[in-house]
Amino acid sequence: MPDRTLEQPLSGDRDVRRKMLAILRVLSTTQDPLGARAIARELESFGISLSERQVRYHMQFMDERGLTRAVGNAGRVLTELGTNELDAAIVSDKVGFVAAKIDRLAYATTFDIETGEGDVILNVSLVAKEDLPRAIEYIKPVMDAGLCMSDLAITAEEGEDLGGPVPEGMVAIGTVCSVTLNGVLLHHYIPVSSVYGGLLEMREGKPMRFVELVSYAGSSIDPLHIFITSGLTSSWRAAEEGKGMVGAGFREIPAAALDRATEVIEGLEEWGMGGVLALGAPGQPLMDLAVGMDRMGLVVIGGLTPMAAATERGLAISNSAMSTTCEFSRLRPIEEF
Repeated sequence: MPDRTLEQPLSGDRDVRRKMLAILRVLSTTQDPLGARAIARELESFGISLSERQVRYHMQFMDERGLTRAVGNAGRVLTELGTNELDAAIVSDKVGFVAAKIDRLAYATTFDIETGEGDVILNVSLVAKEDLPRAIEYIKPVMDAGLCMSDLAITAEEGEDLGGPVPEGMVAIGTVCSVTLNGVLLHHYIPVSSVYGGLLEMREGKPMRFVELVSYAGSSIDPLHIFITSGLTSSWRAAEEGKGMVGAGFREIPAAALDRATEVIEGLEEWGMGGVLALGAPGQPLMDLAVGMDRMGLVVIGGLTPMAAATERGLAISNSAMSTTCEFSRLRPIEEF
């Protein structure tokens, strides 16, 4: 069996290692070769500023170690060894990656509550093509119960692209991610702090309390994805019986923005996008969670909650949270698929 581990360390310099891992992350988002200019542009979204010349220098170093491979003049692609190195990156290099991704995608959101136009953020889930009718059967009741960011979705067939190429025999389902709310608030000059991802107990169709919490700032994996894959959610039951465990996020916004935030949330609801389960009072705890001075809390349903229900009903679903952006006008009611 071939050796699939890196014989030489990526770099002993922590800053250089961080930059190289960021380049590997950029390359991991596509199967197409990327040139130094495209990589440098994408690195800016990670807060890393490198010139094209500096990117080429790092790429040559990684070519020599087999992490990347040049494809003619088109650019570089990630090798299997590069993928393994990215997967095995030390945890401290990954901590905070989820929080940074939330901020980056929030900035990329362009949805306008006045016109209903612009990009929203999607979670993308892969399901076997033959299982699509059953998946929709399980998803729809959860959406009807309001345990979603939106009852609109988009699908892509094998060979098409939705946050990445759709594999043979699969269908990709894109559902609206809760980070869309962050983005819309941000573009109305309301900064949002995503504090926790948690497991929220529902009773009589209403949120009661968080029973588990994971800090976004200290996590290397999306917390809601962990709860779903661990079998801790009961989204189907919460939709059908009004009681169960669902994934949700806890956000903070400035207390001074209460009136404007309420207007934005109501504006989103007019376009069929909701997701806010509870809005706190200025400076007061929400769901027993304290907020900072002059801050207020929001509890937001996890965008993957409808797909969690399909998983709970026995379907094999592969979820990718905060996967891509999509023009809102491309989305359709789930029953149309």
